[in-house]
Amino acid sequence: MADTVKKLALSRDLDDGELSALIAADVHDEELRVEADKKRREVYGDAVFIRGLIEFTNYCKNDCYYCGIRHGNKKAERFRLSPDEILACCDEGYPLGFRTFVLQGGEDPFFDDNTLCTIVSAIRNRYPDCAVTLSVGERSHGSYLELFRAGAERYLLRHETADPVHYGKLHPAVMSAENRKKCLFDLKEIGYQVGSGFMVGTPYQTVGNIVSDLRFLQELDPDMIGIGPFVTHSETPFAGFESGSAELTLRLLSILRLMFPHALIPATTSLGTVSPTGREDGLRSGANVVMPNLSPVRVRNKYLLYDGKICTGEESAQCVACLDARVRSAGYRIAVDRGDVRKDGAPK
Repeated sequence: MADTVKKLALSRDLDDGELSALIAADVHDEELRVEADKKRREVYGDAVFIRGLIEFTNYCKNDCYYCGIRHGNKKAERFRLSPDEILACCDEGYPLGFRTFVLQGGEDPFFDDNTLCTIVSAIRNRYPDCAVTLSVGERSHGSYLELFRAGAERYLLRHETADPVHYGKLHPAVMSAENRKKCLFDLKEIGYQVGSGFMVGTPYQTVGNIVSDLRFLQELDPDMIGIGPFVTHSETPFAGFESGSAELTLRLLSILRLMFPHALIPATTSLGTVSPTGREDGLRSGANVVMPNLSPVRVRNKYLLYDGKICTGEESAQCVACLDARVRSAGYRIAVDRGDVRKDGAPK
């Protein structure tokens, strides 16, 4: 297995059997971590890029079985931010050093193309040196094109699971893995920097499912890859299942860094939720992005995709000093720039 880690670091690929064995075993986690950290430093140095996360609506038309803001959760306290409130988040984040704003929300029909394009254009006009990233789910090719023309440059859309059968166990029948994948390739064709990814430890997930996820990511070759442990929510059909583990998530972060040296990979909030040192451990395992919250304090505890989400303290974008201390404790530094993908492999 030690030779397998070296092989992965050198060739960026393994056969299915080797990948399965590496995913299932924990005896070489430290070797994986060391190789992953070495690789991220070759490409990105010690830089950790910060993104200002703006959760602007928790309305959603979908009923994904794992998600706390699913349409069927009648106990969710819904909210929408106005365009002025979204811009106010950017106004607060810019002086703090944020040069990327991530607009994330449920699939909320209220935010049609005209409304979203107006918001994106307003942010780009006010802060032309900043990138706007969208994470608003499945839309048409035409919608993605309009948003791109309005100034959105990046788009995050996790595929969640590449296996159609497994996908069907996590989503209602009106949703499909085929359409999710189509959206991702539409985004690439238009010219976005594209982010995808999957949940770790979802109900019914097998090692084979994870291998399928890695193969799909090889096909897509995304600029950003986001993974995090599945965390249960009490008002979903999966309330009785166990959450995913930090250990497996960290192992997969290292594998992803070795397979995709150029990728921008976040140490996610969900990882920080299941482990007090989750985000620092994520950075040490190959991640190089953190996404603290710029949303108004009054709505942070309403955008609950899962139970126990960390919403205050170092998770707050306003506590940049706290965040900087955490990043430095892990052996890295916060980079105040847009943090674009570096596919040429050259650190700056």
